[in-house]
Amino acid sequence: MNRFFVLITMIVGLTACQHQTWFQTSESKTSQSTADALEDSPEVSSTEQKVIVEEQLIDEIDVVEISEENSASEVAEADNLWWMIRQQLALDIPEKRRLISQRNWYAKHPAYIARVSARARPYLHHIYEQLEQRKMPMELALLPIVESAFDPFAYSHGRASGMWQFIPGTGKRFGLRQNWWYDGRRDVFYSTHAALDYLAYLHKRFDGDWLHAIAAYNSGEGNVIRAIRKNKRKNLPTDFWSLDLPKETEAYVPKLLALADLLKNYQTYELTWTPVANTPYFEKVTVDSQIDLVVAAELAELDLEDFYTLNPAFNHWATEPKRDTDLLFPIANAQIFKQALKSTPKEQRIAFKRYVIQPGDSLLSLSKKFNTTVELLRSTNGIRGNLIRVGKPLLIPTAAYTAGQYSKSSQNRTAAKQNRQRDGQKVHIAVQSGDSFWSLAKEYKVGMRQLAAWNNMAPTDPLRIGQKLVVWTEHPKGIAVQSGIKNKTRKIRYSVRRGDSIARIAGKFNVRVADVVRWNQINPKKYLQPGQRLTLYVDITQQY
Repeated sequence: MNRFFVLITMIVGLTACQHQTWFQTSESKTSQSTADALEDSPEVSSTEQKVIVEEQLIDEIDVVEISEENSASEVAEADNLWWMIRQQLALDIPEKRRLISQRNWYAKHPAYIARVSARARPYLHHIYEQLEQRKMPMELALLPIVESAFDPFAYSHGRASGMWQFIPGTGKRFGLRQNWWYDGRRDVFYSTHAALDYLAYLHKRFDGDWLHAIAAYNSGEGNVIRAIRKNKRKNLPTDFWSLDLPKETEAYVPKLLALADLLKNYQTYELTWTPVANTPYFEKVTVDSQIDLVVAAELAELDLEDFYTLNPAFNHWATEPKRDTDLLFPIANAQIFKQALKSTPKEQRIAFKRYVIQPGDSLLSLSKKFNTTVELLRSTNGIRGNLIRVGKPLLIPTAAYTAGQYSKSSQNRTAAKQNRQRDGQKVHIAVQSGDSFWSLAKEYKVGMRQLAAWNNMAPTDPLRIGQKLVVWTEHPKGIAVQSGIKNKTRKIRYSVRRGDSIARIAGKFNVRVADVVRWNQINPKKYLQPGQRLTLYVDITQQY
């Protein structure tokens, strides 16, 4: 008969929030940052896996041994959503090679399971509740582990965003708004509903085959349809395991089924599924005006980091202007917020700055300066068109606090990614005309996906002239060379001579024409003028 070790705090009668582990004597945690949710995946290189499994055990705590007949299973069943999900798992788990491989990886990385199951705590009850109401497989509650490791800020190289990893087009297709202020793909409440709507649609589209539907959720229904048709033409089976699908998709479904198998047979694998209480975690509150995020958190008496955990969809310092917005709060804080909001007039929910228009100002330049939008400046000040007059005052809606306090704003998330220590030398790049992730990755001899990820972007995201990027490289060169770094590249000033061309100058100093153009922001189609001064960055070892 199996015996279980549980924490002394799991004795019957204690609340679920006191439970520190499920059927384990101690909890482990990793040194890896949880910000990079998509790096928390079994489909990574062996080097990355070594990083993932760096573990640090916390101090041992007192435990008590409780028999199977005693309260351990009863406590789990009564209080733990993972137990309830386990009881309702129904999809077939075949002993296929691909599934076994994924299951072995998860089983060998208990810290990963403990971490992602803990990260699910604010979201899992809502997902469980929705699956029950829709009568959908409970295995789908595990899908955010595969997609994002339950990180609502996850962003993939394919431009997929949020806990359920919607790409922009599919997000819009299922009603998720995306604009400067807000990205519904990261909205905890609405992205969950959209994801289950999409899966229900795919289930119907593939005649009730859940594995086909789950595969299509990953790779798109077109890929699965083509694979099925191909097999039909060859008189081959058309079940998921027989289809020729993209490599990622062929691993995707086995990952989900492997997780389900590990949860279902927890006695065998002895993994920690961090307990999650079987009670609603959050309540949705509608706010009928724009509100500063810090103000919202303060009205709810909630730490801003906890506010962002439930409200990760906002890109900047406030909710969208001129529309109702739904915010999520922990149950107790929701009541506090609703009471405080009643006594907070709309004009006190965001801050305004009085600004006198200066020569050279425009609505566009002011919107960038004050991190707002032209439309909001117009509506706040009753302006039609773009004409503004020097010396006239403007009311500018602005953040009530310093930019750094909005820790999960788009700007600060990018800064956090860019400042994370990595291998190589950190180099700062200002995007020039003609630059792309491909050209910059080639120039600095780094991976294109790596370069995009370092800057919280995807390789297909557009770059803007003047945009600041960072690159970690063993091959620093060009305008990104930092002062004080000992290397063989030197900045020189060159005066154009009669008969010089960009190509001739580039050849003289053994540099690229494109670099000369980029360093000096000149038009390569125009002639250089004698006496014109150019900035060049030359490798002194390459001058002959």
